[in-house]
Amino acid sequence: MHSERDERQYRVVVNDEEQFSVWPGDRDLPAGWHEEGTRGDRETCLAHIDRVWTDMRPRSLREALVRTRQDG
Repeated sequence: MHSERDERQYRVVVNDEEQFSVWPGDRDLPAGWHEEGTRGDRETCLAHIDRVWTDMRPRSLREALVRTRQDG
């Protein structure tokens, strides 16, 4: 069985909720997403996301929890 290596370039993107994803480098970004700055093969981008995205909760939820604690 022959497996093809994915040699495309990717970029790490992030949305306003501070959620990360990998996006093909040659495609336009979807609305609501912007480049984070990291580019490379898929594995490199995923490894970067694994290092920096330590809290998977959306930003709005994290901020709501902080407000709840401050008001409590």
